[in-house]
Amino acid sequence: MVPVAVGTAAAVPDVVWWRASVALVVAMALQVGVNYANDYSDGIRGADANRVGPARLVGGGAVAPALVRRAAFGAFAVAAAAGLALAVAVALWLVAVGLACMVAAWYYTGGRRPYGYSGFGEVFVFVFFGLVATVGTTFVQTEELTALAVAASVPVGLMASALLVANNLRDIPQDRESGKVTLAVRLGDRRAAWLYAGLVLASIGVGASLAVARPWAPLTLVSLSLAVPALSIALSSAAKSPLLNHTARLHLVLGALLTVGLAL
Repeated sequence: MVPVAVGTAAAVPDVVWWRASVALVVAMALQVGVNYANDYSDGIRGADANRVGPARLVGGGAVAPALVRRAAFGAFAVAAAAGLALAVAVALWLVAVGLACMVAAWYYTGGRRPYGYSGFGEVFVFVFFGLVATVGTTFVQTEELTALAVAASVPVGLMASALLVANNLRDIPQDRESGKVTLAVRLGDRRAAWLYAGLVLASIGVGASLAVARPWAPLTLVSLSLAVPALSIALSSAAKSPLLNHTARLHLVLGALLTVGLAL
């Protein structure tokens, strides 16, 4: 929801609500699709055999792999249908962007050489859940590529990347065991924790710096109150399981503050 909300705020005063609503359907369907695809691919590879986080469908034996795969493709179909409506209304080349999103979603942990197993997951998240989703939302409403939308996509992408680092920081032991070489595995616990801290603080700081274009953007600094306990968990020797929930709340609050700041 965050990149669509921020992208819509960056489109003010030229918001087209039906296009914003359809963009939200696209974004949410892709999010659901990539999670089902990740569940399916990790499950059949055995990467979830010793999972410490919430139970997975395939890895936990709750649902047949084929059904989870169909659910992923079903979600992608919803995203494709909604995206096609936007492409017809705005520009047909957006179909290529949508296809790139779905390919990237599937091959995150799918295929013979998933890039999520090689330490490139954060790059994908920054590009697609930050840059593409935010700028794309603004573009389908204004039909222009604006500097504000690109700048606003940076804090969104950084915080989304921090969310993935939080997830992978928790999973370092099991990922090492299963051969899933995430960026957190490559860096190790301590350096991955500092990467997380850098992403969080950079996200909040970049959001505040958008005051040069929208004077209320520094509202993002309010989110520091949630960042402090998250950073404390990440940089301590305590268990990292609570970090994902803290980061998700931080992502949502930062996104809401940035949306309000840009809209005002």
